[in-house]
Amino acid sequence: MMIPVLKGSIESTVPSVFIQRLKQIYTAMDHAYDRAANNYGFTCDGCRDNCCRTRFYHHTLIEYAYLKEGLMTLKPEMQDQIKLRAMTVSDATEKTHDNQEAVRLMCPLNFAARCILYPYRPMICRLHGIPHELKKPGQQSIMGPGCETFNRRCGHKRYFHFERTPFYFDMAKLEQEVKQALGFKKKFKMSISQMILDFHS
Repeated sequence: MMIPVLKGSIESTVPSVFIQRLKQIYTAMDHAYDRAANNYGFTCDGCRDNCCRTRFYHHTLIEYAYLKEGLMTLKPEMQDQIKLRAMTVSDATEKTHDNQEAVRLMCPLNFAARCILYPYRPMICRLHGIPHELKKPGQQSIMGPGCETFNRRCGHKRYFHFERTPFYFDMAKLEQEVKQALGFKKKFKMSISQMILDFHS
């Protein structure tokens, strides 16, 4: 599994205006998520099926740049510890990739059941867990389920409107502008572990 090396060509050249727009999108996401979660009375505390063990792939260059900004706020010894964790996750994932075994390993950024870069976490980490809908042009809304913990705790409650469409649209528009500004034409796909290892490459 190849990891595209971006260090030195991406994170250091993303204009701050794009980062500020990303923060605004994140703030809107968080507010919408919190409204839905509060309506259900849902929290992740004590979750047995921790989503930080799910292997999410992230597809936005701008989110990589922002996560890198978060990594730079950590002390060198913590960065080294995170790098070792990322290597462990990456190696284990690589070993199970060929035979398609399911692997659920803790995200390298999770310490004592908390993300140490919580304000910098990517979009899917912010939106995961709550039932939602997504509208594609000319199509009916696609409904997405909540996570296992949500279904167990709140699955009996009436659906509260939570639409991801505006956030996906804003993120896609921002990502397109970032790539155009940087002259980056490749597709981007990385896990958190891959981003960490690329940052240290």
